[in-house]
Amino acid sequence: MMNKSIEAIIFDLGGVLIDWNPRYLYRQVYNTEEETEWFLQNVTTLDWNENQDAGYPIHKATEELISKHPEWEPEIKSYYSRWLEMLGDAIHETVEIFRQLKENGNYKLYALTNWSAELFPHARERFEFLKWFNGIVVSGEEKMRKPSAEFYKILLDRYHLNAATTIFIDDSLRNVKGAEAVGITGIHFHNAMQLKEELQRVGIF
Repeated sequence: MMNKSIEAIIFDLGGVLIDWNPRYLYRQVYNTEEETEWFLQNVTTLDWNENQDAGYPIHKATEELISKHPEWEPEIKSYYSRWLEMLGDAIHETVEIFRQLKENGNYKLYALTNWSAELFPHARERFEFLKWFNGIVVSGEEKMRKPSAEFYKILLDRYHLNAATTIFIDDSLRNVKGAEAVGITGIHFHNAMQLKEELQRVGIF
């Protein structure tokens, strides 16, 4: 049964529809999980990567990090030179939910993603389902990222959406709270089964 109070659904991409994880690369670089985790938590951190998601040039970020950690130069360079090795497959169970929503035609479907503008073309080329969206807003292209309120508002304004009739799905609770702060209904994604149950609970399926 269609929920007539909901007009649009926004998906995050990484961790919801696309499997991306730097461990896929660094488990090939290091011999132990402990070494991998130490490097990702102390050198090429998520905060550092998110700066590039917000539009900072990759070459500059790499040079600056090497100047702080010269002993890790080859490993730091690998982060972006071998970035495709971090990119896993589509998360097929969630893509199937997305496909059903697209086919039933009751809702406009959008993506709001924290992703470097330099790297997002690789995803567009690889994942055919990205063409199913009515629109995609990429942080690196806008020079801002989730959970900035302005970033959500860019999508709402560009596609003439009403926050009160929009749902946002993300695997980051921080980003879900950011959406809720601008009046969008948030769903904190854990897995496809849980997502379908949440969507059924609000009358989407």
